[in-house]
Amino acid sequence: MTPAPHTPKILPRPATLPRLLLVEDDEALRAALVRMLARRFEVTSLSDGSTAAERLRGDRFDVVLSDIHLHGMNGIDLLRLVRSADLDVPVILMTGLPDVDSAIEAMDLGALTYIKKPFELSVLDGALARATKLAALARAKRDAIDAGLGGSPASNEHAALTTSFDRALDSIRIAFQPIVEGRSRKTIGFEALMRSYEPTMPSPAAVLDAAERLDRIHEVGRCVRARTAAAFERENHDALLFVNLHAADLVDDDLYDPKAPLSKLADRVVLEITERAAIGDISDARQRTAELRRRGFKIAIDDLGAGYAGLTSFATFEPEIVKLDMSLVRGIESSPVKRLIVGRIAGLCRDLQMRVVAEGIETNEELACMLELGCEYLQGYLLGRPDEARRPSNYPWE
Repeated sequence: MTPAPHTPKILPRPATLPRLLLVEDDEALRAALVRMLARRFEVTSLSDGSTAAERLRGDRFDVVLSDIHLHGMNGIDLLRLVRSADLDVPVILMTGLPDVDSAIEAMDLGALTYIKKPFELSVLDGALARATKLAALARAKRDAIDAGLGGSPASNEHAALTTSFDRALDSIRIAFQPIVEGRSRKTIGFEALMRSYEPTMPSPAAVLDAAERLDRIHEVGRCVRARTAAAFERENHDALLFVNLHAADLVDDDLYDPKAPLSKLADRVVLEITERAAIGDISDARQRTAELRRRGFKIAIDDLGAGYAGLTSFATFEPEIVKLDMSLVRGIESSPVKRLIVGRIAGLCRDLQMRVVAEGIETNEELACMLELGCEYLQGYLLGRPDEARRPSNYPWE
């Protein structure tokens, strides 16, 4: 009897392969890496950093293998984003143009390793083998947390958010946007605007949201006030300085400290208290506002028309200045309802001896309407954009 021919046994893939995100803009290299890695990983292959960033915001991977020089978002910024969401996932960076600064930054942000192109396959194999073991360890840790055997399901997220927030706080810079007096066409002041250069928190709203979640809102306020004062006090003019306050800043002792940087400029500072944040939890808001006035500050209500408090803010803060939210300004020339609302607000404020600032003016038609309705002060891109490097002394319509 002739024995049946021997058929090599094909080993099945593991039930679940580690998930690898590959980000490489060289199409040929990307295809070669996918072919090489497909037996060992479930590979998601992308060609640019921005697409990878979007994918990382909604998905979880065991290993990330990325080129440093990418379109949209470079590998270092992508690494920052990874670390903001997951402190454990191993990240391997590749580059054909290595330099010391990027290598140091990659290691500081927790890259597993940094591979120079062209590389030997054995080098990549070794890095991936180590990454796979670390990924398995991270999965085991998460499984233990999910099973209630230790740690907290939110602890990793909290740690990642803290790391990202710390970087955002270090990156904060201040830009200044002019505020113009309508009749004289002169710049009477500047609003200080926070700018964050942390890729995972690119807007002031993102920084403030993280600060609230971490219970660190006072750190943001102190940082912004100190950096605003440092930039503004170098200028030798008598312009007003408008500085935004989160409602929680009203209970921060630093705001009332006569030695605080902003206190030294108090007679030129208008504190903008936004209506977007509720003030109901601050039982002594009226007394605190009165104390700020005694120290020389003026008070403004910001974002009128977009917040929670409505006319309650007038009674609580008795502001010298009211800032209309841009939602009331945008397209007002073609909205009879907006014109009626703004006209009534401006008239009420005149009766109460309050100045009105119209924010967000971008067209000549909006500008004409605001002047017609009696808004004394004007602000918006049409009149001057925020400027971080320096504040120009002259604007197009001065």
